[in-house]
Amino acid sequence: MKNIRISNYIIPVDELKSNMALYLRLIQEKRNSLILAPNGKPAGVLLSPSEFDELRQTKLFVESVARGFSDFEKGNVITTGQLKTII
Repeated sequence: MKNIRISNYIIPVDELKSNMALYLRLIQEKRNSLILAPNGKPAGVLLSPSEFDELRQTKLFVESVARGFSDFEKGNVITTGQLKTII
């Protein structure tokens, strides 16, 4: 995921409604996020499906690594030899 300047991508909800097809094409083609701002206050984010999938996979990976560290700290580990007998 690339860095974006959030202020460049804040879209009032009324503008989004008026130009929905344009903004959906924009997020699909450029993989940018759009910040939805009813009444001028950021309230939500519109992502392309591929960007959402990437964020979700990253989150799952980070959670998996955190579980691994937690298991290691608790002593919930097995040796390579034990693993080979399981497989």
